[in-house]
Amino acid sequence: MTGVYITIDTEYASSLAGLGRAENFARSIAGETPEGPAGVFYKMRLMERCGLKGVFFVDPMPALLWGREAIVDVVRPIVEAGHDVQLHCHTEWLELAGSANPFGGRTGRNIADFPFDEQCAILEWARDTLVAAGAPRPVAFRAGNYGANDDTLHALAEIGLAYDTSHTPGIADSACRISLTRRHRRPIRHCGVIEVPTGCIRTFGRGLRHAQVTAISSDEMLAAIRHARDHHLSSFTLVSHSFELLCRARMRVNTILQRRFEKLCKGIAEMPGVASATYADAPPRPSAKEGPRPVLPASRMRAGMRMAEQLVSNSLYGAR
Repeated sequence: MTGVYITIDTEYASSLAGLGRAENFARSIAGETPEGPAGVFYKMRLMERCGLKGVFFVDPMPALLWGREAIVDVVRPIVEAGHDVQLHCHTEWLELAGSANPFGGRTGRNIADFPFDEQCAILEWARDTLVAAGAPRPVAFRAGNYGANDDTLHALAEIGLAYDTSHTPGIADSACRISLTRRHRRPIRHCGVIEVPTGCIRTFGRGLRHAQVTAISSDEMLAAIRHARDHHLSSFTLVSHSFELLCRARMRVNTILQRRFEKLCKGIAEMPGVASATYADAPPRPSAKEGPRPVLPASRMRAGMRMAEQLVSNSLYGAR
């Protein structure tokens, strides 16, 4: 059985902090629009109808501005619905916190911008804030912007988190500074934790493209999951965000991405030999095999259909 980790980075937008907590929650978490909601609550209901569980990486850093209740409002519905809550962290909020910054005014866009001791302090504060908001004690982490380094992994081990999933072999220019390469695509013990790379597919020219809902089509994602199953791989990690099914201004539903996510969930539910998995119940296992993990080969038909779909999506929803 191949475990599919449907991971959703669940976060208030630091770029919208000036709008206040309620408006930010509506746009970034709930995804409220005139057409109806398309954020985490919509995604949870869809997954529940399909018999799936999601892994919600929740960022507690906005509590620096708005207090613990801002995180309780995110965590409580996820826990009550029986989904998995793990730790996410966008350090951009430290600059927005101003005098409320508890780390001596230190700021940085990514957790990797801080030395080891400061990373330990930030991650411990984030973990404790997430738990105080009602989440079970997390075991897994993903860095905001994927911006982790080896010190981050050592810091996670230091504070008792066993898994990281910030390594993104499918993004050539990501902010991730972990000392792994795009050939490292299997779960692997590294720097004191188990690193779980995000999924990817092959593109033409030997490149890779990451398995994110906005980056590849539902046909490509489902083909990649079947490929992982047929190669007896134990897991495959998909990435989404709480606001991802909206237009860029987060005011309307992007119906193309919404249909993509719906088709993905239904396809996983109906696919023999695969099941959704969580870090709470069935965390990924390090691979006993060496060498690069098999990747879904490039397909001109699937890639062409995706590019046409993306063109329409960007035309309809890219500017508003």
